[in-house]
Amino acid sequence: MSWIRVLKGMALCVAGLAAASLNWAPEARAQSPWKPDKPVEIVLPTGAGGTNDQMARLIQKALQDQKLVSVPTLVMNKAGGNQSLAVVYLNQHAADPHYLLYSTATVFTNEIAGLTKQRYTELTPIALLLVDYTVISVKADSPLKSMRDLVARLKADPESIAFGLVSRGGPNHLAAAQAMKAAGIESKKLKLVVFKTNAETATAVAGGHIHAMVSSVSAALPQVEAGNARILGIAAPQRQTGKLAQVPTMREEGMNATGIPNWRGIMGAKGITAEQSAFWSRAFAKVTATEDWLQQLDKNNVAPHYLAGDDLTKWLAAAYEDTRTVMADLGLVK
Repeated sequence: MSWIRVLKGMALCVAGLAAASLNWAPEARAQSPWKPDKPVEIVLPTGAGGTNDQMARLIQKALQDQKLVSVPTLVMNKAGGNQSLAVVYLNQHAADPHYLLYSTATVFTNEIAGLTKQRYTELTPIALLLVDYTVISVKADSPLKSMRDLVARLKADPESIAFGLVSRGGPNHLAAAQAMKAAGIESKKLKLVVFKTNAETATAVAGGHIHAMVSSVSAALPQVEAGNARILGIAAPQRQTGKLAQVPTMREEGMNATGIPNWRGIMGAKGITAEQSAFWSRAFAKVTATEDWLQQLDKNNVAPHYLAGDDLTKWLAAAYEDTRTVMADLGLVK
């Protein structure tokens, strides 16, 4: 059975359970159900053409093709301020369920770093869509064969390894810092080289200019498949399947670190009702079970991770606290 067929079966099961859990209450059945009655905007905190934009437009297509809404659905690119501008725009439509934020993990880091007064809990969590875990990869012929080799080198000299990444203080940096602290290495002493893109980072690793790349799975796997890199470990709660089946977790390599999740989800504006939130949670359960969605996740080397309701609220709270703990260790809390 192919990986995509396995993912589809899992997603359909989750979608069915989500729909059932959101429909059980007698009072919900007795009321006339809410549904959108004017155009819906999916507010995207990044520009056109990137991976996030592709996923948002898949959502737009699924909502229309699956007839989950009967009104037009638009993707509104509101790039700038590392998601802050998109959140400001969403807040201008408080209590209006026709505006949805395609949120990234920076909704946490912006708050914790004091870049915004907006608390993530002031938004309405609708659905968790996916998690792109962090990996550490090296040049294909690197003498570093495992995370244990990397840790041994760092313990001898914390500055002996140059790590390339695209964002200091971003989820990938935080996941690597969490893993290094769990290994007994002072994360502040890591030698970091910041690049504009993952492509530039990968080129620097392949050229031997830096020793390792800290990135998402989706950024690293193309380099591995091209024979340019090897993944030493993944910062995930458990070993992954498919193309990552042979990659050990940080925990398996002796580091009690489950990773700082680089997640994508849907948030509603403050003040929308429970009924409106439940409508969207049901809709996104169905979106994430579509063939197009699962194929795109497979293409991006990302596994589905749908959550809604109380499960999502608890998951976000735990992820927030993990993020805050690591940022405090790095001196990034304001």
